Amino acid sequence: MIPMFPFAGIPVAVFGLGLSGLSAAKALVEGEADVWAWDDSEDARAEARKADIPLVDLYRCNWRELTTLVLSPGIPHGRPEEHPVVNMARAAGLEVIGDTELLVRSQRDAAFIGITGTNGKSTTTALIGHILQVSGRAAEVGGNLGVPALDLDPLGEEGAYVLEMSSFQLELTVSVTFDVAVLLNISPDHLDRHGTMDDYVAAKRLIFHRQTTPRTAVVGVDDDRSRAVYEDLKAQGDQVVVPISGTRLIAGGVYAIDGMLHDDTEGQAVPVLDLKGVPTLPGAHNWQNAAAAYAAAKAAGTQPHVIMACIQSYPGLVHRQEQVAVVDGVTYINDSKATNADAAAKALACYDTIYWIAGGRSKEGGLEALEPHLDRLRHAFLIGEAAEAFAKALDGRVATTLSGSLAAAVGQARALALEDGADGAVVLLSPACASFDQFKDFEARGEVFRDLVEAMPGKHENPYEDDSGASGDRRT
Repeated sequence: MIPMFPFAGIPVAVFGLGLSGLSAAKALVEGEADVWAWDDSEDARAEARKADIPLVDLYRCNWRELTTLVLSPGIPHGRPEEHPVVNMARAAGLEVIGDTELLVRSQRDAAFIGITGTNGKSTTTALIGHILQVSGRAAEVGGNLGVPALDLDPLGEEGAYVLEMSSFQLELTVSVTFDVAVLLNISPDHLDRHGTMDDYVAAKRLIFHRQTTPRTAVVGVDDDRSRAVYEDLKAQGDQVVVPISGTRLIAGGVYAIDGMLHDDTEGQAVPVLDLKGVPTLPGAHNWQNAAAAYAAAKAAGTQPHVIMACIQSYPGLVHRQEQVAVVDGVTYINDSKATNADAAAKALACYDTIYWIAGGRSKEGGLEALEPHLDRLRHAFLIGEAAEAFAKALDGRVATTLSGSLAAAVGQARALALEDGADGAVVLLSPACASFDQFKDFEARGEVFRDLVEAMPGKHENPYEDDSGASGDRRT
């Protein structure tokens, strides 16, 4: 934890006591700030009491005594509406910031690498962190990825923070200038919070705020919106701009064609690594992630040959196309993090014979992004609130079963896959939905899936076991 001594003796409000909010409150207490913490949930307030966090009802406090509100990124703080507590804070002239802003203010000597995008940012963040750490550089990895910013260790000028940044976190981090900033892609998401796509794109663009050469922007060009951002940044010429692609040649950038990674940042289009040989990075979307990680790590000073070696040793992330096991010849893949259709489509594109488990609490956009991949589905097993709507959308094109629960879906998918006996059968949990109808978060949903698979009868194989019988632990 990083104590917030810059706020020693100063009253600071903290609203929202989830993972990042509680971490911020603890860091402020550790730094001897006068903390006024609150959450609308009594359970969250009870957890704060256990941690000796002072509680003050922010609906009834004197805002004139405060200068700063540290806000959980999950709380609405702008368009289309603002939480009443945020409204009161702004009316009193307070700055409204997040925990990453506190990190930036307290660790000014370190380098900062930020990663955003609608999909792929967790994998890319973890991969960049893996490259830096394995290559010997002091690096801390966190943010939206799961480890709160202030739970990371303090770093000196040789260290680097590798931070996954959501659009909400970017709006609350006002003073950071990223040494390397990565934008992977943009597709509709969180429009209930941002209101319009233009506002969502504007929030994502904040990752490039105040960058000047030699700071570097790494920008995906595989979708129209991100490509427009790339072209605009390139035209402005404020920072070094490196385009990346998972599918096609892009002059002056880093790109993959049929899985072969190329580096053209020095105008030589050098083939550097066959990504098809990296089992933890399957599919064109992960090739784009690898291109982004390569470009970012190179911009941060890591030598290309070292980057290549580190990518090959990447262990992968849980809940992101995590191969849990092969049972009786059927591969079970946990992609619980795929909480929207675009993310699920990227997983469907990687396999040819899919018994798909999908559903939950649906997001905007429906299933349109899945259209090119429906011929890969042998059957869809549908769960949660979206089950009937998904069944209707798939009617006449994909056979469906209204499974209801994840446990039922796993059992039904296993039975049908074994009955069919098709080569390369994959039972894929890639829900295209949020988890909150049946689970507390996507991690809980993925853990239940893993437990169900590991409890299955039959012959189990570890898909990451090497010829010697050793296996890598991907639960990191």
